[in-house]
Amino acid sequence: MSTCPALPDGFDLTDPDIYQHRVPLPELAELRQTAQVWWVQQPHGVAGFGDDGYWAVTRHADVKAVSVAPEVFSSRANTAIIRFNEHMKRDRIEAQRLSILNQDPPEHTGLRQIVQRGFTPRAIRALEDALRERAARIVAGAATREGGNFVTEIAAELPLQAIADLLGVPQEDRAKIFDWSNTMVGYDDPELAVTEEIGTNAAIELISYAMNMAAERRACPAQDIVTKLIAAEDEGNLSDDEFGFFVLTLAVAGNETTRNAITHGMHAFLTHPEQWERFRAERPATTADEIVRWATPITSFQRTATRDTELCGAQIKAGDRVGLFYASANNDPEVFDRPEVFDITRDPNPHLGFGGGGPHFCLGASLARMEIGLIFDAIADTLPGIRLVGEPRRLRSAWINGVKELQVRYA
Repeated sequence: MSTCPALPDGFDLTDPDIYQHRVPLPELAELRQTAQVWWVQQPHGVAGFGDDGYWAVTRHADVKAVSVAPEVFSSRANTAIIRFNEHMKRDRIEAQRLSILNQDPPEHTGLRQIVQRGFTPRAIRALEDALRERAARIVAGAATREGGNFVTEIAAELPLQAIADLLGVPQEDRAKIFDWSNTMVGYDDPELAVTEEIGTNAAIELISYAMNMAAERRACPAQDIVTKLIAAEDEGNLSDDEFGFFVLTLAVAGNETTRNAITHGMHAFLTHPEQWERFRAERPATTADEIVRWATPITSFQRTATRDTELCGAQIKAGDRVGLFYASANNDPEVFDRPEVFDITRDPNPHLGFGGGGPHFCLGASLARMEIGLIFDAIADTLPGIRLVGEPRRLRSAWINGVKELQVRYA
């Protein structure tokens, strides 16, 4: 039975000020132990939804249970983003329902069946040799300098180039995707100076770029995923709008998340040198999953109850928002032995860094694992003596475990 957790009055697990400094793992642990499903009171409308708070779900088992029940816990009603800001307009929330991230079955099912053609094991394997060469070139380029910001010089590059390869985007345009996606997710960080208008314009520019790409492929088909997604006449295809939002989602889900996993992974290695030495010597296949568990690049998403229901004794009303705290689930001691330990040989490792299962399990999980493995192989081969210069400078974000800067020495 739930008891009252020992948390400060008004403590909000989605407060972006907290994440600018840390992930609130002690507070999440307190909730797992005392109140597995806890109502978090917020100032009215502060998250952009015109309500007074949300239910925090913190245990691994409960996050999974909500994830596999889309008929009860909807992604569409209020989107999967747990916090916008008090200036968010309802029509902008509803416009995001074109993204696969913010849909429920059966609409989501049909769209996923189309886009997953680009993420088959065969499609991902076809990228491996090219991405291995890219990883080697990225790290070799860094090795020509004494040091720098690991985020922009190494971690960001391979995910961007992978997306470019996957979509057939010219490599010279990858900086545009980097800037647009950074701007879209940076609305809570004053250093990035992203106003509502700037964020909206970045999204519009990325969607427009993708729609133009789709139009070009219709006129002149190519051997790439874009052509497969828009021209599969007998299996359904994506409209221009759907394709635009697919690329927008991919820019965040396939770029921001993998970049942050790589950055957190490097920081973990450099603060756990015995693990770095073990990786250099053994290259265990379990490494990528432990990095994703440790990093948990998406700290939380949300669902909205479609009807009155009960979870762990909590009486959830229709229309209530429910926060799925993956950072908590991935540190649940009921599932992970000594979760506070970074262990690249951890096996089994049923983390929820790619989601809690169900319809929204990450389409690009195998691609992310591949990218993480390839970039750390290249770093271990070329920059074995890489070392930390300063602590990470974190993104101020309610739901992305982001790092803006990680200064390192390469030699």
